[in-house]
Amino acid sequence: MNVILVGPPGAGKGTQAQRFQETHSIIQLSTGDMLREEVASGSELGKQFKEVMDSGTLVPDDMIISMISSRIGKDDCKIGFILDGFPRTTPQAKALDQMLGEKELKIDHVIEMKVDDDAMVKRITGRYTCAQCGAGYHDEFQQPEREGVCDHCESKEFTRRDDDNPETVRSRLQAYHDQTAPILGYYNKKGVMETVDGMAAIDDVTEQMNAILG
Repeated sequence: MNVILVGPPGAGKGTQAQRFQETHSIIQLSTGDMLREEVASGSELGKQFKEVMDSGTLVPDDMIISMISSRIGKDDCKIGFILDGFPRTTPQAKALDQMLGEKELKIDHVIEMKVDDDAMVKRITGRYTCAQCGAGYHDEFQQPEREGVCDHCESKEFTRRDDDNPETVRSRLQAYHDQTAPILGYYNKKGVMETVDGMAAIDDVTEQMNAILG
């Protein structure tokens, strides 16, 4: 089973992909993580990625497709994979389909994690992490049991991402609507689109996904 998760930054795609990987042994493929791993490996493709990334330009679609093609050829992807963060545009979706077709594979499900923009701004701007162990918290939804003390390592130092501010978050959401949302129509025409309520509780979102994926 090959799945694509679609949704704006902070919608919870990574969390849900991780859960499904653990319960169904279907590998989560985050293109961001894959890029970093490829660069760290020192492979020929990794060297090309590093050169492009060091220049400050975006990695070309054909290089991303080549990386995904190589990754899904490994044994742990024989059961299937969940793509998290790709494709972001309709041309990428078409290129992905072409590559999969050459391997006699296809995308079985595309799941949109539908969210409310205003609620997403609150969700993202309120999050912070323990500087020591990386445990995640939120100003409103998930505070430490003891104020100012990490539940896991008892550190009293916390950090926030510089880009987790309202202006940047709204800019990222707009970029999603402009660039990525059109792929929903592409996959809807192919009959593989499904939608879940991304604003629901994490366990509820998982149940919705399980109902789709089985």
